Amino acid sequence: MSVASSTKAAQVKRNERETTATIVYNALKQDIVQGVLPPGHKLLIDQISERYGIGTNPVREALNRLSSERLVERVDQRGFSVPPISLEDFRDIVNTRCWVEGKALEESIKNRTEAWEDAIILATHKLKNTPIHFYDGSNADDPQPDNSLWEERHRIYHRALIANCGSKHLLHFADELMLLAERYRFISMANSYPRRNSVDEHQAITDAALAGNVGQAVEALQSQYRLTLKIYEEIMS
Repeated sequence: MSVASSTKAAQVKRNERETTATIVYNALKQDIVQGVLPPGHKLLIDQISERYGIGTNPVREALNRLSSERLVERVDQRGFSVPPISLEDFRDIVNTRCWVEGKALEESIKNRTEAWEDAIILATHKLKNTPIHFYDGSNADDPQPDNSLWEERHRIYHRALIANCGSKHLLHFADELMLLAERYRFISMANSYPRRNSVDEHQAITDAALAGNVGQAVEALQSQYRLTLKIYEEIMS
C-alpha cells in the first residue's frame, strides 16, 4: 500500500471513530440530562460499550468530552461518574446564566440585524407550537414524558436570542451552562404541572428583544431562569 493510500485509510478510520464517539456522546448526554443515568452513577467504560453496542475507544473519547463540559465527573484512579446535583450548585448555575446570557442578550440587541430578528421570530414560532408534556404525578408508574423535540427547539430559541453578541467565547460558555442547567430543568419541568406558562414567558422575552428594550428583555430572560430555580427549590423542600 502506498503512503498516500495508507494515510487516506487512517483518515477514514479516524473519521469513523469520531462519528461513533459523537453518537455515544449524544446518547450519554441525553441519558445524563434526563436522569436515566442518575447522579453518582459510575460510568464504567466496558458497561457503556455494551449498553450502546459501541467499542471502548469511542466511549472513552465521549466520556472525556463530557468531562470537559462538566456533565461527567472524572476522578483520578476512580474513573468516571455522573456528577451529583445540589440546590447550591443549581443556584450557582442560574446566577451565572443570568450574568452571562443577560450580557449576551444586551449585546445582541445592540448589534441587531434583520437576520437575527428573523431567527428569533422563527424560533419563537416553532417553540410556541411544540407542546410540553407534563407529569402530573397522578400515577407513580407513568414514565417521564418525552419532551425531546421541545428541548431541542428550546435550545435553538435561547441560542438565537444571544447569537448576535459578537463573542464566540461567550456563546460557548452559554452553551455549557445551558447543558448543566438542563439536568435541573428536566426535574423542574417533570414536576411543575401546572405552575407555569412557558409560551407567555418566551413571548415576553421575544417582544422586548425585538422592540429593542434591553432592560425589559434581560429582566424577562433572567426572571424565567429564576422561576425554574424557584420551582426546583420548592420540589427539594
